[in-house]
Amino acid sequence: MLSIVKSMALNGLDGFLVYVQVDVSNGLPFWEIVGLPDTSVRESKERVRVAIKNSGYEFLSKRVVVNLAPANTKKGGSIFDLPIAIGILCALGMANMECLEDYLFVGELSLDGKVRKTNGILPICIEAKRLGIKNIIISEECAKEASLVNGINIFPVVSLSEVINHLNGITTITKMTRVSRNVTVGKPEEILDFSDVKGQEPVKRVLEISAAGGHNCLMNGNPGCGKTMLAKRIPSILPDLTFEETLEISKIHSVAGSLKEDNLITKRPFRSPHYTISANALVGGGANPKPGEISLAHYGVLFLDELPEYKNSILELLRTPLEDGEITISRTNFKHTYPCKFMLIAAMNPCPCGNYGLKNRECTCTNEMIKRYSSRISGPLLDRFDISIHVSSIKYDEINESVKIESSEKIKRRVDIARKIQQERYKEYGIFSNSELTQNLIEKFCKIDKVTTLILKNAFEKMHLTARGYSKILKVSRTIADLEGKENIQKNHVAEAIQYRLI
Repeated sequence: MLSIVKSMALNGLDGFLVYVQVDVSNGLPFWEIVGLPDTSVRESKERVRVAIKNSGYEFLSKRVVVNLAPANTKKGGSIFDLPIAIGILCALGMANMECLEDYLFVGELSLDGKVRKTNGILPICIEAKRLGIKNIIISEECAKEASLVNGINIFPVVSLSEVINHLNGITTITKMTRVSRNVTVGKPEEILDFSDVKGQEPVKRVLEISAAGGHNCLMNGNPGCGKTMLAKRIPSILPDLTFEETLEISKIHSVAGSLKEDNLITKRPFRSPHYTISANALVGGGANPKPGEISLAHYGVLFLDELPEYKNSILELLRTPLEDGEITISRTNFKHTYPCKFMLIAAMNPCPCGNYGLKNRECTCTNEMIKRYSSRISGPLLDRFDISIHVSSIKYDEINESVKIESSEKIKRRVDIARKIQQERYKEYGIFSNSELTQNLIEKFCKIDKVTTLILKNAFEKMHLTARGYSKILKVSRTIADLEGKENIQKNHVAEAIQYRLI
């Protein structure tokens, strides 16, 4: 007998409907799963067989063929355990097949028949709502995350037998409705503030410009001067997330399995991976592709401390995502695309020992060592930093001075005003910040007068700038003008932007 159960798989951040077609017939014992399943799906045969037996159902030796349609798209993960088990029991006549059309089934099975949590429930529920599917049966552990999507009925279950009893009308699973849901937006976290940082006013100015325009920034300075401390406070001056941004970030973390219960990601991400990170962990990928750190930093900050310590081959992987705002992972049978629009903030020492340029400490590095250290970062990657600045060591008088320090809240107000100006200016072009300007839009919105043009020309020739470097100076100049509320870019804006290209 044939049964068809609806389930869903993930392609990147988007769910797509999968029909689990199960045929059970008499014959020699045989079980095959077709429809481009990966290893984890093929292994479900033993999990499902034992789970059915331990749930109290007689599973005789039969000829079982499971097809995951559409058959031309690769499916991965343990998400199909529950729908496969339901399909087999329906085909054996142990469960009511008539109401299968009303439900979507998603879940992994334990050997004792319990339904376990699976990743990616949020994008699955969003796609189910878009397709008009009203009822979803999932693990009780996933119910809170699924309840973030309004307009669908969530049926949380603990075991396979509970699902079968519900389909047969023996018992009824209590569904979660909008009224009974208790969705929170995350627990308040300790927010690091720029008022904690004494001195370093030029660096704070640079980070304010970076936040206002979404620009990438490189900080170069001796150990202990406050580079990491400053970088960790950047999220406190970034604009608040919109609901659309919150949902997109939460989908990424749901697929990665890092979304906590029913809490949406309401703060801009700050990701700071160690320099021993692998390529797959940074940009995404693996046998069962997952979002990497650059995607988990979407709409937030990716901070790379000790930049030269990262493997050069791994750093070079950032070049295309920085330009495109997305990363595509291609394999033989599938292609996943994850968004990764992030601010890249990096910090580095001037030499391996870190003492180069200090008057009170001796640098033990030779010229060759310093050259080799700095050459670990390629020119093309350096060129993708909009802003770079030297971070000087703080003096004793600055540590003990009692001057009132500007808080993140005040800086954020200026950043918010600048971002609103940009959003209004680019609302017809599908971009939200100056860092996203294309060449055509630069020519339209970054016009400069003859005197300013001459200043920029001299800088281009003396600093041997590339075309990309020229464009980034104009983008940063546009942001500085926005912070000052100026409609047109002036020569002082360009002059300030030029000094931030002295990498």
